[in-house]
Amino acid sequence: MSVIDADTHIDEPEEAWQFMEGEAARFRPVTISPPEGVVPGGMDASASRWWLVDGRLRQRMIRDDDLTGTTLNSRELLDVGERLRHMDERGVDMHVIYPTFFLSYVTGNPAAERALTESWGRYVAGKCAASNGRLRWVAVPPLLDIDASVAYLRWAKENGAVGVFKRGLEHGRRVSDPYFFPVYEEAQALDLPICVHTGSGNPTEARLGHGDGLGGVPIMDAFHALVLYQVPDKFPKLRFGFIEAGSTWIPYVLDRLTAEKQRRSWIRSFDMGADLFRNNRFFVAVDAVEDISYVLRFGTEDSLMMGTDYSHFDTSAEPDAIDAVRRWAAEGRIEERVAQKILEDNPKAFYGI
Repeated sequence: MSVIDADTHIDEPEEAWQFMEGEAARFRPVTISPPEGVVPGGMDASASRWWLVDGRLRQRMIRDDDLTGTTLNSRELLDVGERLRHMDERGVDMHVIYPTFFLSYVTGNPAAERALTESWGRYVAGKCAASNGRLRWVAVPPLLDIDASVAYLRWAKENGAVGVFKRGLEHGRRVSDPYFFPVYEEAQALDLPICVHTGSGNPTEARLGHGDGLGGVPIMDAFHALVLYQVPDKFPKLRFGFIEAGSTWIPYVLDRLTAEKQRRSWIRSFDMGADLFRNNRFFVAVDAVEDISYVLRFGTEDSLMMGTDYSHFDTSAEPDAIDAVRRWAAEGRIEERVAQKILEDNPKAFYGI
C-alpha cells in the first residue's frame, strides 16, 4: 500500500521570494525581528519574527525541531533529500505540500499578490521536481486577479501541481461566489481539485483561520455554501476538499443544511441524499483524535484522507497521524480496506495522482 500524507506544509524561506524581480521586487517580503530577548506582548517566543510585505506584518513562525519532528532544512525544502528521509522513517511515500505564508490575509494589492504567488510556485515546483514524484504541491492562485489566476493554473498544472489552494473566505466572498467560477471552470478542465484549507483571506480574520482560533469555521461555511448553492452541479467533474479542520463538524453542518431544506423549502432546492459526498465529489481530511467510526456513519468511506500537517505544531498537527490510521485498523475500529482508502485510494482519487 502506498501512503499519501494529504496535508503537509512548507515554511517559506527567504529563497521562496527570489523570483520576484524587476517591478515585482518591491513586494518581496523582508524578515523583521525584534531585539534579542524581546517578545511582543501576549506572544510566545515562536511569534518573535515577522514578514514585512506590502506594508503589513505577517507572522513568520519560529519552529521547534522536537515539537514538529522536523528540521529547518526539511520544513523550508532547503534540503529535499532530508525531507524524503523523514518520510521514509515514517513510512510515507508522498507528501502533498500546502503553503504557510498564504494561510491568512496577505495583501489587497493584486500586483503584490501575483508577484508573491508566482515566486512561491516557482520555488516549490522546482523543489518538488527534484523529488522523483514523492513531493507534490498545491497551487496558490492570485485570486484578486481572476484572469491571472486562470493563466497561473495552466502553468501550475504543467509544472506538477495537483490541486488549487483556496481559503474558505476571500475578501468577504464565500466559496459559492460566482466571482470564483472562472477558476473552478479552469480547474475542472485541468483536472485539479479545489482544496479548501483552513485559514481566511479576510483582512479582519480575528484569528479564526490560524493560531489558537477555531480554524474550522471557514471550512464549515465552505461546505455549507457549496451544497446550499449547488456549486458542484455547475462543475460536474470538479472535486472539492476540506483540509485541516478535522471531520467531526460534518454532522453539525448536515443538520443545518437539513433544517434549511425543511424550513425554507420555498426558497431552497438542493440535494441532501445519502450519497451527498460521492455526488458532490467531496473529500475531507480527518484528524487522528476523532472518533473515526462515528464519522464513517455519514457516507464518507470513499471521501476521507489523512494529513499530518507536517512542519506545523498547532492543534491540527499530528506527526503520528499516519500511524493512527494503522492503529485504527489493528484495533478493529476500521477494516483494513478502509485504512487503505484513507491512506491511499481516496487521496489518489482526490488529487488525481
